[in-house]
Amino acid sequence: MTATGRDASARSATADREIVISRVVRAPRELVFEAFTEVRHLSRWWGPEGFTTTTRAFEFRVGGAWDFVMHGPDGTDYQEWITWTELTPPERIAMLHGEARDDPNAFESVLTFEPDGTATRIEMRTVFPTKELRDEAVEKYHAIEGGKQTLGNLATYVAEIVRKGAKG
Repeated sequence: MTATGRDASARSATADREIVISRVVRAPRELVFEAFTEVRHLSRWWGPEGFTTTTRAFEFRVGGAWDFVMHGPDGTDYQEWITWTELTPPERIAMLHGEARDDPNAFESVLTFEPDGTATRIEMRTVFPTKELRDEAVEKYHAIEGGKQTLGNLATYVAEIVRKGAKG
């Protein structure tokens, strides 16, 4: 599908500041969406390979926040904070993601969940405030590979839920 009109010009205006990652997850859209919206799920799969997550606060609603720490495999802790700016279950989640509530370098992400037969195609589109911040995220923090790993962890997690459900 091709973007047209205002959408196309908005996307081209942000192309040098964005990262887009997508993946087909072999699970129903409602389950994939739920895995993003409940802390009991998020803590099981969120983050790149080898990372764990500790949640300090979680309120899933527009204007609500998820305050958490990602623990890297090397022992480094990363303070993280997300607030949700738009929720359209089970189709779309928009959020602002930074290190703290008023982080001037926070970036915007939009997640879309599209049915793909019995699976779900998820797209994560992230727009950074500047090209330099995007480049730093890619080069220093390996954001593209980390995003792919995170969606891979999600796919593995929900596939296990589906498998257990099929047995039960």
